[in-house]
Amino acid sequence: MNFIWPLLLYGAAALVIVAGMVALSYVLGQRHKEKETGEPYESGVSVTGSARLRFTVQFYLVAMLFVIFDLEAVFIIAWAVSFRELGWPGYFGLLFFLAILLVVLVYEWRAGAFDFALKGKDILRKYRELEKSQEGR
Repeated sequence: MNFIWPLLLYGAAALVIVAGMVALSYVLGQRHKEKETGEPYESGVSVTGSARLRFTVQFYLVAMLFVIFDLEAVFIIAWAVSFRELGWPGYFGLLFFLAILLVVLVYEWRAGAFDFALKGKDILRKYRELEKSQEGR
């Protein structure tokens, strides 16, 4: 129990500092009640619509694929740094790793993960939805 008191003291000090900062910002902070205060402001351009955009699932899929294939670069760089120490077993390990990544890339490609272009019917459907939303205004 003798070794935990510095940790408790540090946690208490951190909480006191955070609480003090929040209290000071509440006491010293400005309060605006104007309508414009709550409005989004982007480089002097007036708001034209909602800032809530719906992204397609493909957007998130591409983001995940980017993270996965970007992370591979970290492993390849780590391999390159220790190339001399790893020798041939490390080289074959890297080739196996790259082969697995290539198989995954081909699988994703065949599964349609990279098909971003709208088909003709989808373009017409989106255009009709846009026309209906414009008429409703």
